[in-house]
Amino acid sequence: MLIRFITKIFSKFFIFTGLMTRKNEFKTRLSKEKEQELLERIHNAKLANTSDPEAENLIITHNLRLVAHISKKYRSAYSDPDDIVSVGSIGLIKATRTFDASKAKNFSTYASRCIENEILMLLRSEKKYSSEISIEEKLGTDKDGNDITFKEILHDENYDLLEIAEYNNGKKILETSAKKILDQRELKIVSLRYGLFDETPKTQTEVAKILGISRSYISRIEK
Repeated sequence: MLIRFITKIFSKFFIFTGLMTRKNEFKTRLSKEKEQELLERIHNAKLANTSDPEAENLIITHNLRLVAHISKKYRSAYSDPDDIVSVGSIGLIKATRTFDASKAKNFSTYASRCIENEILMLLRSEKKYSSEISIEEKLGTDKDGNDITFKEILHDENYDLLEIAEYNNGKKILETSAKKILDQRELKIVSLRYGLFDETPKTQTEVAKILGISRSYISRIEK
């Protein structure tokens, strides 16, 4: 099919340019200031009827983690995961070249929609996706432990999907490290205090009451 041919071509393109690696290594996210600077360069170049390949490449390479995160949701619905990632990357490229700060507040939110749209078009073209993703699907949790759904992201551009992904990844690393370093009592206290392992964050007083220990002991464990 034509779409498969196109995605294969893009897959090879990304491998050659280093945008994707077989080791799934992603560059760290750009600072807000640097990202804004690059997006302004791209926008100004477009106004001058030209382009800024260097700025585009930096935006794309530092946001590929977002493509990977979104692509994971659709892998079970399509036979070739590489095609999903390739098409999602096309969405990221389009987002980079069309983003307008006067119309969209957050690049990651805008890029997420472009990536989703490209993937959904692929799935529809293959007739292997009978219904779109539910807007009630849980995408992750915010910094307070509250569930975040796709519907909430669509209605609130202050939510940054990439930040959510990075937060959840950091939380997993923290939980794994905590298991290795802390004993059972210490792990329970830290989990209750900071909301690890799906616990709800609690005050020192609440934890002390639950475990039947003093607040001063909890404070020592935290330090």
